[in-house]
Amino acid sequence: MDDTSDQTAVPRYLGVKHMIQQRISSGDWTPGQRVPSENELVADLGLSRMTINRALRELANEGVLTRIQGLGTFVAEGKGHTSTFEVRNIADEIAERGHVHAAKVLVLDQMRATPELADALQIEIGAPAFHSLILHSENDIPVQLEDRFVNPMAAPDYLALDFSRETPNRYLSATIPWTDAEHTVEAVLPASWEAKLLAISRADPCLAIHRKTFAGSHVVSSARLLMPGSRYRISSRQKAG
Repeated sequence: MDDTSDQTAVPRYLGVKHMIQQRISSGDWTPGQRVPSENELVADLGLSRMTINRALRELANEGVLTRIQGLGTFVAEGKGHTSTFEVRNIADEIAERGHVHAAKVLVLDQMRATPELADALQIEIGAPAFHSLILHSENDIPVQLEDRFVNPMAAPDYLALDFSRETPNRYLSATIPWTDAEHTVEAVLPASWEAKLLAISRADPCLAIHRKTFAGSHVVSSARLLMPGSRYRISSRQKAG
């Protein structure tokens, strides 16, 4: 079945979107609740898989639904907020929304600085550098992949920490309060391994925040924070000078 029945008809995928939005606004489907699968909607509505898939995909891109590979489609809890001009702790942001934060430590080790990393941390090429890769979840839904490199001179105990209990942000801020921060934001498509960890497809757009923090003239850490665009948004408020 095509997306429209004739040239003047409203596209059927828009009708499916409207139906789903009505079920959500009426309270029939609540935040975090799993919605019927593509197969179930195809059978219930008698429409093509293409029509159903487009409706679900657009609602996910608009932040109405959250699609998690291998688990299904859920009513979105609402996009989280972050600010490009604040160095905030993601666990605090999630707690402020009344949700549960969890962190899975994927990598925590020491490496020799490549030329690019040495430049980022302002250390010698081949000098030791600490590396952590952490997956942050909100109510069991992956929302951020934190890839961080740390100057050992600034935080010598970094590798001894349990970052499933305390975030790097909180530890570093308490150990060596930062004085300056640099941010770069870009829209990217995830690498294959990143998409797998975030439970999204490689076609799903993401926000990548590159954040470097300083203590005086010394670099403390350089981090790349990758967030699915359908699950996060950036906001900022500044006072005029």
